[in-house]
Amino acid sequence: MGKRKRSAKSDEEVRASVPSVSPSPGDADGSRDGGAHGSTVTAVDRSCQEYSGPLRTIQVVVGSYERVLHGVTATLPSPRSNSNEGKPACRFADTFLFNAHSSAIRCLAVSPVSQAEGAKPGSKVILASGGTDERINLYHLSTSPPADDGSRPILPTLTEKPAMENPKNRELGSLLHHSAAITALEFPTRSKLLSSAEDNTVAITRTRDWTALSTIKAPLTRAQGRPSGDTAPPGAVPSGINDFAVHPSRKVMLSVSKGERCMRLWNLVTGRKAGVLRFDKTIMQAIGGSKQSLSEARKMAWNSTGDQFVVCYDRGAVVYQANCKPKCLVLASPPSKLCQVRYVILPGSPAGAASGHEPSTTILAASTEDGRVIFFSSGEEGHAVDGETPSDAAIPNARILGELGGSGVGVSGRVKDFVLLPLMVDPSETEVEDTLLVVTGSSDGSIRIWHVKACELIEAERSVADGSTDAAPDPSSAKSKAAGQQKPHAAQKGQLLGASETGLRITCLVAYVMTEPVSTVVG
Repeated sequence: MGKRKRSAKSDEEVRASVPSVSPSPGDADGSRDGGAHGSTVTAVDRSCQEYSGPLRTIQVVVGSYERVLHGVTATLPSPRSNSNEGKPACRFADTFLFNAHSSAIRCLAVSPVSQAEGAKPGSKVILASGGTDERINLYHLSTSPPADDGSRPILPTLTEKPAMENPKNRELGSLLHHSAAITALEFPTRSKLLSSAEDNTVAITRTRDWTALSTIKAPLTRAQGRPSGDTAPPGAVPSGINDFAVHPSRKVMLSVSKGERCMRLWNLVTGRKAGVLRFDKTIMQAIGGSKQSLSEARKMAWNSTGDQFVVCYDRGAVVYQANCKPKCLVLASPPSKLCQVRYVILPGSPAGAASGHEPSTTILAASTEDGRVIFFSSGEEGHAVDGETPSDAAIPNARILGELGGSGVGVSGRVKDFVLLPLMVDPSETEVEDTLLVVTGSSDGSIRIWHVKACELIEAERSVADGSTDAAPDPSSAKSKAAGQQKPHAAQKGQLLGASETGLRITCLVAYVMTEPVSTVVG
């Protein structure tokens, strides 16, 4: 059912398989090193002024249309340094850059850190990359950056960023469980990898020996009544699973496919279909579709508690309750296409957490085609449009809490993918605030790291729950239309810590917070 190619290389050979940026375009294996792309990559390290403070390192990995898998580390001060004067500095360094696939890379996934190894320095995570070449490549990535003790040689580079190779990163091999382009990857646990492809299958793989335990087969799409946006050739039927989302209980899974106006519920215990929910035409028209042409679902995600999920289309998204009833509509203001949606949990403020009466807050974030990441309220039922009765506004719009990026701050490229990284601090340190790091990857090749204070989003969420007007106004309200107001931008939340230009057309992105270097912990 699947083939696995296991690597049996020495340490020197493994380092050559995941090299750093090299200025020599004529290395022994030009198709697998950074020299093949050294002349085309123009990396710019935009750093603010330096100042002392505890540092944190983030590992960012991006895939691209150019078949290149690019790893970048970003070193930035901890939240304790945000109170100092001046802007925090963010230093980028290349860790690897090579041709991972023979065609475009479509998706990436990284396994969660094992609870047993969470505090262990030098532990590893598994990185999976899927491309249109039907392959899933696997890698081991270290959770600790290499120690900068002067023992490692300085690697030459053609870019302004330094090259920091991590010798613990290595290639594991490839999986051939699918017969079409890979569309989505997810590690629900460290021991399982789920993958979907355009062959209408979802494969469940065990990471211990990389054996395909089960394959879920979705039905083929009917040829009539296709939605807009499919790329099937004339006379062919669009096929393939666009995305899937595993419930936090890991017992059920949702999936959406090409050319369909429905989503399917799967029982992961039995591997069989559990139900089908067809999208309502009224809802589709409310998020930008027309009567003649309705958009197909592109992305979906569950929240951490499993009581709601979101389904993303071209021009908007719909939040559903666990019983599959629509809860609210997610629309960008001003209108723009949505590229990715994700949930994030924000803890209460340090003072409230110390008293034990302040619960966590879950918000929804969505990236847009015009360079923004918009935060929406997902905890409440939503708000009816002003001037309408509850029967007229059966499905309210989710209120906007704030946004990052956009033309107002000079960011206009499409945010293809992003990752939300909450950084918790010691509750006893009441003067330090919890931080939310937002790592974005744009189609123009920019990797940006944003800093958002969790308390700002929590206060905006509470203002929405209390019915106050501190949050962003609803642009579709009757009062705004009567006043002739244009749809406004939401308030900017947070600030840009740094940006790095890769010179690639980014398609997907993963990121995680690294631990301290091994030598620093041991010594």
